[in-house]
Amino acid sequence: MAMEATAIKRLILEAFPTARVEITDLAGDGDHYAATVTAEEFRGRNRVQQHQMVYAALKGRMGGELHALALTTRAPD
Repeated sequence: MAMEATAIKRLILEAFPTARVEITDLAGDGDHYAATVTAEEFRGRNRVQQHQMVYAALKGRMGGELHALALTTRAPD
C-alpha cells in the first residue's frame, strides 16, 4: 500500500516541529517521493546523520509503505 505525501510530512513534522518540509510525488504513483527538509536540528550534523534522522522520523515505513524517498536536508541559513 502506498503512502500519501501528507502522511510523510506529518511524520517528519512530528519529529521536527519547526521544520520546513516540501514533498513532491515524483511519479504520480504515491510510491516515489522527493522531500526537502530544512530543520534547525540538522545544524552541525553531516548529510548522512541528517538523513538517518529523517528515516528515524518515518518510523520504519521506508522500504514498506514508502518505496522510494529522495532526500535533501539542510539546516536553515
